[in-house]
Amino acid sequence: MLLSSLLPAAFFLSASAASLTHRSATHHEHRILQRLPSNEWFHPRDHPVHHLFGRDADTDGITYPDVGSSTWAAAYPSSTPDTSQLPAAWTAALNTAVGAGKIPNVPVSSQPVPDTNPVYPDGYDPTGPDVCSGTYKCRIPGNVWDAPDGFIGTGFDDGPTSASPALLDFLEANNETVTHFMIGINIISEPDSFTRSVELGHDIAVHTWTHPYMTTLSNEDVLAQLGWTMQLIHNSTGGRLPKYWRPPYGDTDLRVSAIAKEVFGMETILWNQDTEDWSLTETGGTTAAAINASMTTWLTGSKTPGLIILEHELSDESVQAFEAAYPVMKSNGWNLQSVAQLAAAGQSAYQNAIGINNGSVTPADIIIGEISATLSATSSPTTTLSSTSSSASTKTSSQSATPSQSTASSADNSSNSAFSAWSRLSVGKSVVYGAIISACVIFL
Repeated sequence: MLLSSLLPAAFFLSASAASLTHRSATHHEHRILQRLPSNEWFHPRDHPVHHLFGRDADTDGITYPDVGSSTWAAAYPSSTPDTSQLPAAWTAALNTAVGAGKIPNVPVSSQPVPDTNPVYPDGYDPTGPDVCSGTYKCRIPGNVWDAPDGFIGTGFDDGPTSASPALLDFLEANNETVTHFMIGINIISEPDSFTRSVELGHDIAVHTWTHPYMTTLSNEDVLAQLGWTMQLIHNSTGGRLPKYWRPPYGDTDLRVSAIAKEVFGMETILWNQDTEDWSLTETGGTTAAAINASMTTWLTGSKTPGLIILEHELSDESVQAFEAAYPVMKSNGWNLQSVAQLAAAGQSAYQNAIGINNGSVTPADIIIGEISATLSATSSPTTTLSSTSSSASTKTSSQSATPSQSTASSADNSSNSAFSAWSRLSVGKSVVYGAIISACVIFL
């Protein structure tokens, strides 16, 4: 089922023959999308969570450090997260999901040649139903690859960066709302652009903490990359939790997508066209003319399915490439909408609020309140991450996708039972609030 159905059902999509070309494993930044208000909320009114928490305030009632302050920044990892410092509630939720059989036992991939497509152990087909790797364009049921017919799902990866202000200016001038798939460490480095994105009403989604190839990580490292980014966004937006994430390089599989969904409640958004705009500033990378030619082909072609184009707010050049394509999008009759809003099918892009600047916020389970003070208060954030050149941009792994289309058929990924707020309450909300929530669960 395609996203064009506008139903919140799983999207059973198939794989294409070609694997994704990959960028360098160094990190880049993403930005936030503005979204239209919705009258719906993630949980239905009869969901048990409504009996535990009221929705009568614009925040979750907790006072957080000012975004951009030293106290705010010091609470988070300054580089790759240390799994020994994970909040207990996250690891408990992961262990519960693994024990319940909700996390497929897919082996961790590897990169024998740096900056190339990850490969799996012998006997594991990356396009098969036991792995279903996004790198090889295998489409996991529920993952979003296509927009509805006639729509362009707008979004930008790798923000915020020094290029974000120009992009935000352009979007504001044209009254456009987009989704920003943000890197955690870049939010720390560029708090002003993050704050402005929020104030403009763009949708915020997760793009991991340091932009790694996710299938090469252990379960605990996947947990850390997603959890810290989600925690930072939560604590910097009055308690809002993103409903969507995008894997760096498109690198996900059944295991990684299941951790995102079953532990943190996030669905995966990918893309069906790639501008390669990340390489505009790289030696041997793409050019503005090449992007213009690709955009013209896509935008003057079929509107079935709709487009989700991979674009970045990584450099002035990548922002300018979008600005140049924008009139072509409009003149060819495309409807532009934040990709998170399209994926939400008329509901919210957040799990516990109807919008980024409107509506009340319900306190979240798993991630709530002040995080435990396990990190050094003197830790300093690293600089904003950016792409570097890589000869891998034109390479593919020896495990190339087969011409036949491949679709994962795991029932685990078409169910959100382990993720639901009700089940997550059983493992506690946080180190601070766990006992309170557990008591509420027992009472109910």
